Amino acid sequence: SALPEKKMVFKSLVSNKEDVNKLILTPLIRYPLPGGSALITFEKAEVAQRIIEMKEHVVELSCGDELEELDRCRVRMHAAPVDILLPSALEIGLSQSNRSILVSDLPSLGIPEESLLDKLELFFSKPKNGGGEVDRTEFLDDSRQVMLTFAQEEVAELLISRGQVQMQIGKTSYNLKISPCISGNITDLQLQPSRCPRTVLLSGIPDVLPEEAMRDTLEIHFQRPSRGGGEVDALAYVPAGRDGVAVFAEDAG
Repeated sequence: SALPEKKMVFKSLVSNKEDVNKLILTPLIRYPLPGGSALITFEKAEVAQRIIEMKEHVVELSCGDELEELDRCRVRMHAAPVDILLPSALEIGLSQSNRSILVSDLPSLGIPEESLLDKLELFFSKPKNGGGEVDRTEFLDDSRQVMLTFAQEEVAELLISRGQVQMQIGKTSYNLKISPCISGNITDLQLQPSRCPRTVLLSGIPDVLPEEAMRDTLEIHFQRPSRGGGEVDALAYVPAGRDGVAVFAEDAG
């Protein structure tokens, strides 16, 4: 109670969430699909669960006059869940290249990539522009950046410290951003099993119909509520004697 009053200001560093660097991991799982099998993805998970619980399914085939005996116009197939491995933890060791830089904010000049790389190599090979002898150039399609690798380490270090350079192409000057080139290696990857809630694996499908006809027959059968089915979102079928690969992406829904 005897302490004097004193005005104080509390300061903190506020950052925009959009400016925070993030590593977004989007699983893209390749699932081997043997011949004589199919994957059906339903719109509702409860339909897939119901089909799996029934285990065996008898599917009638529309064969016309090709098959005369009634018992040969029905096939039995087995339904099972689809289990895949998803990454649960990921560690990446990062290292910065001593001789490489990333060049971004590149202008859209409407010229071939090779021509743009030649212009960049010519510009950055001149000491008056802060450059030096260029060993290699590479255009990174996924980020629209160019990686330049120099013969001498000090060239990359000097350019990175500058942060940007002004490059003239024709009569126009462009500000190019210079960033360090970071590479990473996976040092630890942990996986956990995960079950696809809306997808069913059908096996034991005989090769008695053309591929498109069998695919249509399966979709018609398993979308009927009277047979435990429901609306089909996607269907992939691989005939007997062949192999396929199904790609599972993150379910946005």
